Amino acid sequence: MPLQIYNSLSDQKEPFNPVHEGQASLYVCGPTVYSDSHLGHAKAYVSFDVILRYLRFCGLKTLYVQNITDVGHLMGDADEGEDKLLKRARELNQEPMAVAESYSRRHFEAMDLLEVIRPDISPRATGHIPEQLEAIEKLLEHGLAYESNGSVYFEITKDPKYGELSNRKVEEMKSGARVKVRSEKRHPGDFALWKRAEPGHLMRWRDPFSGWGYPGWHTECVVMSTRYLGEEFDIHGGGMDLKFPHHECEVAQAKACNGHSPVNYWMHTNMLTMNGQRMSKSTGNYILPMELLGGNNPFFDKKFDANTVRFCFLQAHYRSVLDISNDAMLAAEKGFNRLMEGITLLDKLTPSSNSTLAIEKWRKNCYDAMNDDFNTPILIANLFEGIKYINLVNDKKESLTTEDIELLKTTLYSFIFDVLGIKNEKSSSDNADKLSGVISMLIEMRNEARANKNWSLSDEIRDRLATLGIELKDGKDGTNFSF
Repeated sequence: MPLQIYNSLSDQKEPFNPVHEGQASLYVCGPTVYSDSHLGHAKAYVSFDVILRYLRFCGLKTLYVQNITDVGHLMGDADEGEDKLLKRARELNQEPMAVAESYSRRHFEAMDLLEVIRPDISPRATGHIPEQLEAIEKLLEHGLAYESNGSVYFEITKDPKYGELSNRKVEEMKSGARVKVRSEKRHPGDFALWKRAEPGHLMRWRDPFSGWGYPGWHTECVVMSTRYLGEEFDIHGGGMDLKFPHHECEVAQAKACNGHSPVNYWMHTNMLTMNGQRMSKSTGNYILPMELLGGNNPFFDKKFDANTVRFCFLQAHYRSVLDISNDAMLAAEKGFNRLMEGITLLDKLTPSSNSTLAIEKWRKNCYDAMNDDFNTPILIANLFEGIKYINLVNDKKESLTTEDIELLKTTLYSFIFDVLGIKNEKSSSDNADKLSGVISMLIEMRNEARANKNWSLSDEIRDRLATLGIELKDGKDGTNFSF
């Protein structure tokens, strides 16, 4: 089957027909760099990483843009609050751009740990202020925006299709429903394109409205996506929480500026919950990727490696909510290791003159799963079916020809390592547990030798472990070891 993508704008799957044959263009909303990206953010970026990998696997030349928001993301829902980055800079007593630079580096370092391919272009909002001002002036000229007290707002009642992405109606956006409405707005749903800056504001630029100001959140992606991907591009993605208001506001501005929406497919990943509750920094129910990978957190009993984290994420469809817990991670680790154990048997299979298993049909099922809106859980189920085939052949219960063994191997390697982005190794935490078991066994042997006054064997075990960088420490509570 040809590739089908669920388009959030039409609420249905549509055949993927790229703007340019043999190419695919993607824009994904990146981090607001006022703090670290938590594991919920990582789930979204891993999902789009697999989408990118599969498009490349299918032979498409890709251009992947992921922005960095370093100004304009205001706190609250009605453009009332302070810029998140500015607030954080004041708390840390640092320059705002120093904060942005630090958290930008930390974001990409965390994504590197999870084997997420870096975007081809990572434009910053502060680097595209002239383009934002140009777009705002165009909206004013078209009568879709208005100036008020030195700030500029988009007038949503002038757009008859405003709300089509999130399925909201303008008339239902009543004043005072959630937040106090700024008196300078004509409608409570009008959103800020540009804000007047007070004297002493650390992040401000010259503007033709009040003299000094700074951008709102929703214009940056409009200008950066079309700047690097053109007036029409294939995919715009982000988390489900961005559908409204951020992406809804993008759609309205882009159509107003360009006469049409430049995006052909809107894609949204669903949220990550932890222990049944939404992951959120405001509630404290969140964990950073580095904390899960390093084992330094109060939520999980042990550390887990990147392969296990990715495998856990990908067992749920990108449009589904995924709940992560200690038990879920342990189950993912067990399943991942079973997958790798099957892979190690591939080269040990003995070929036969005929095949009793339909490998070509199984291979097609793997492609069909990914072609059905990147359905990774169905793909993983098919991969385990392939592992089952390996075990059956290894146990002499089924047979495969040399050609089918090679096809099985090629397909498994392609989808596990190239598409899912898994590294070719068993879980490092699983290996660490096994190593600890071996060392504990040697300590028991050493204790027995000491009890029998076999000092030469006792010393030999201690010294041989020391040459491997493993130090034994004898104490009143027994013998411990450290690396």
